[in-house]
Amino acid sequence: MIRTIIEINEDKCNGCGACAHACHEGAIGMVNGKAKLLREDYCDGLGDCLPACPTGAIKFVKREAPAYDEAAVLRNKSACPSTIANVNYGGSHSLPNWPVQIKLAPTKADYYDGADLLIAADCTAYSYGGFHREFMNGKVTLIGCTKLDGQDYSDKLSEIIRLNNIRSITVTRMEVPCCRGMENAVSIAAAKSGKNIKINTAVISRKGELL
Repeated sequence: MIRTIIEINEDKCNGCGACAHACHEGAIGMVNGKAKLLREDYCDGLGDCLPACPTGAIKFVKREAPAYDEAAVLRNKSACPSTIANVNYGGSHSLPNWPVQIKLAPTKADYYDGADLLIAADCTAYSYGGFHREFMNGKVTLIGCTKLDGQDYSDKLSEIIRLNNIRSITVTRMEVPCCRGMENAVSIAAAKSGKNIKINTAVISRKGELL
């Protein structure tokens, strides 16, 4: 069918992710640092993303495209917080450490020295469009899920804090109750380490919004 749908000019896109965050349908995602229309059938053609774009990279066009599938959008939103498509899949920021999974990360490493540490519940990176830019940039990142991994990470994190000169800790978690496990593990770890470290917590909603 011929209908109104958005078109993204990749050359004008600066990779900020604002359009992906503004797209409540989850039609837009970030791929290799550029905004992409990932699902044409998720685009309702109303253009909430247009005013969010600071470079004017998005416009309306009329062309052949699948019909807007509201039922599919609702199923995608309800399936799991991590399936929301307003995600930053790429970015220009380098990763200073590897591995990033808490269960694989060493307890002592040079990159921890003087580091601002980000401890992220798995789903947050997939649910919040500006995650790389707003949270990972300039930080050592560790990720995990106390529920899916079936582990209490407080002991491992306590050793990391105790053995290294960690400057600050930021925790990102989803609003769902089970995600409090990561926040609690970090609080317990900091207390066990015997160090007085500032901890900031950011909570992401099921809709991919920063609460």
